[in-house]
Amino acid sequence: MALKLRSVVFFIGLLTCSVLAAETLHEERSLYRDITVTQEGDRRCLVFNVHRGDRNQTCMNTVSPERLVFEYAKMTFAGLLLNPNPQKILIAGLGGGSLPSTLAKLYPDAEIDVVEIDQAVVNVAKQYFSFEETENVKVTVNDARVFVKRASLLDQRYDFVILDAFTGDYIPEHLLTEEFLEEVRAIMSPDGVLVANTFSTSRFYDHESVTYQKVFGEFFNFKLPSSGNRIIIARDAPLPPRGELTGVARSLAPSVEKFGVPLLEYPSRLSTRVDWDMSRRALTDQYSPSNLLRDN
Repeated sequence: MALKLRSVVFFIGLLTCSVLAAETLHEERSLYRDITVTQEGDRRCLVFNVHRGDRNQTCMNTVSPERLVFEYAKMTFAGLLLNPNPQKILIAGLGGGSLPSTLAKLYPDAEIDVVEIDQAVVNVAKQYFSFEETENVKVTVNDARVFVKRASLLDQRYDFVILDAFTGDYIPEHLLTEEFLEEVRAIMSPDGVLVANTFSTSRFYDHESVTYQKVFGEFFNFKLPSSGNRIIIARDAPLPPRGELTGVARSLAPSVEKFGVPLLEYPSRLSTRVDWDMSRRALTDQYSPSNLLRDN
């Protein structure tokens, strides 16, 4: 009996140590969300606190900060297989800044615009995740849709567009609609590529897929067993053949290896197979996820 008691006490001690090991470095309530920065061992994470549980937005390995931690962040670089030398890049959603920081190292001469709605997120990215604005990396604090509309009026064009804006629960619904995607398409260069981070288990999966298909036609659907995210890769021009993707992967792989991106594995994973219900309605400004939740 004494042995069992000692075992229970030891087990509880381990759990306590595990909980205590996650140190809170920063907490604040911004205009849009609760923001927390935690540190556990070598991993530092930005957490958006939401009603349905906390979601890590960005994690950084403080010992090897160049190496991307999240699988979805690595998957984003599959978009480079369609345009391996972007000179003007737009990223909607900053998080901890891992994507713009990595792209700036990969393409030091490229102009990178980041649009982030929450000034508090920008402050945290700079203070806790080593994100820096430079001559070529600029952050605009604004709603991504407003930024895109203005970019269109100014006749700006982007070679590489990443949609990575999250509220904590999911993507803001006005950044999911057919109208918004048409606005994004209007600011893409002739060789421009759109990379969108979504969830493979989203209840809006069918609707999202139909919406992207309506705007861009056939697109690459990129999922991995190790991730709950799915990356949509689209462009205005026809998609390239797989052999071309493999060739680009071979040439780019050495450049992205230090960031932990297994690019050579990606071409075979990019699928154009329709695995969604084509009868679902496209998302629009009048028919958005809030309509779907209300209907259910």
